[in-house]
Amino acid sequence: MVVRIPLEDVILVRIQVPQHMTVIDNYLKKIEPAKRKHLERIRTIAKQIVPDAEEVISYGMPTLQHKGKSFLGFDTHANHVGIYPYGGEEIEVFKDKLSAFGLSRGTIKVPYDQPIPENLLKEIIEHRIQRLS
Repeated sequence: MVVRIPLEDVILVRIQVPQHMTVIDNYLKKIEPAKRKHLERIRTIAKQIVPDAEEVISYGMPTLQHKGKSFLGFDTHANHVGIYPYGGEEIEVFKDKLSAFGLSRGTIKVPYDQPIPENLLKEIIEHRIQRLS
């Protein structure tokens, strides 16, 4: 038996299909929103410098790669965001400009209430990319 439904009785539903979710998108979904925005900001700034950056999880954290080499990792912690340029050279070169932040051999510790300036993060990324090339 065939049932015919008049076209005016048909309801169309548009389903919004999300863009391809990356591993970093999946990771960020698990982070509380107040901390997530800091990681999203860092990723956005980095992608302005390296639009074709590959997104991976490395050492358990979001990481951006250029031509298969990691250039920036970032993650949340209890009191700060950790930024990892995957090279101590960047921290040494920019240590005077980074004096407001906690530093270790490979980590920039950025308090949640004192985000790293966009232009400084861009300089660090550009320096790292230049070293990788």
